Amino acid sequence: MTAAEESRTGRALIEAGSPVAGSMSTAAAAVVFEPATARVQVDDRFAAALRTAAAEASGIAVERERVRVGAALAFAVEYAATLHRTGRSARTDEFFTPRPGSRPVADELVEAVVATARRCTDERRVRHLGYLLAEVAVSPDMDAELVGRALHLAGELRWRQLALLAAVGRRHRVPLPMTPLDDEPHGWAAWGAREDVTDLQRAGLLDPPPAQPRPGGAALPRLRTADLRLTRRGVLVHRLLVLELLRDDAVAAALADLGLPRS
Repeated sequence: MTAAEESRTGRALIEAGSPVAGSMSTAAAAVVFEPATARVQVDDRFAAALRTAAAEASGIAVERERVRVGAALAFAVEYAATLHRTGRSARTDEFFTPRPGSRPVADELVEAVVATARRCTDERRVRHLGYLLAEVAVSPDMDAELVGRALHLAGELRWRQLALLAAVGRRHRVPLPMTPLDDEPHGWAAWGAREDVTDLQRAGLLDPPPAQPRPGGAALPRLRTADLRLTRRGVLVHRLLVLELLRDDAVAAALADLGLPRS
C-alpha cells in the first residue's frame, strides 16, 4: 500500500467513528492526516502514532468494530487537543522513540487500545479508552507495564462500574449519600448494582474491602457509599480513563440503580 493509500484508508477509518463520536470524527481525522488544515493541534509524534494505528486497522471487516476503533482514535484526538490547549505537553522520554529491535511504546499502546475498542460492545466505554491514549501521552510517570495493567483492569469493568468509580472519585466535589446500602436488594437492578460495588471492592479498586462474617454470626456493619474510597489501583484506573469527565447523568443513574437518591 502506498503512503497515499494509507492516508486515505486510515482517514476513512477515523471518520467511520461518527456513529459513536459524532461529527467530531471528521475534524479528528483532519488533525491526524492534514494537520495544516486543522483548527486544533496535537503533538506531531502522537498524531504519527495514531496515523500508524489507523492505517494498520483500516482493513477491519466488521463494520461495528470499525466504528468503535475510529471513535476511540477520534476521542484520543479530542482529549489530546484539550490537553495541548491547556499547556500539558507530550512526554519527552522514550515513549515515542523506536527501541532496538522493537517499535515505540506509543505504537504498542495504541494497538492495545484498538484491540480493546474492537471488543467493546458497550460503546459508551470507547470514549474513555481514547482518553486513556491522550492521558498517557502526557504522563511520563506512567510506564508501559503500568498502563498495560490499567488497560487490563479497565477492560474487565462494565459501564456502571466505571460510573461508580467516577462517583467515588469526585466525592469531595459531589458528596456521596450517607444512606446505607441494602446488602440484599429485592429488585434485580438494585441487586446487580450492589454486586457491581462488591466486585469493585474485591478487585481492589475500592476501599473498604467487603466485610467478612464475624464470629458467632454477629451483624455486619452496613456499607454507605459515603464510606467508599478509591484504592491506589482505583486511582490508576480513574486517572488514566479520565473518569473525572464521565458524564454526570451516568453517575447519577448508577447511584439511582443502588436505590440512592439522585443528586
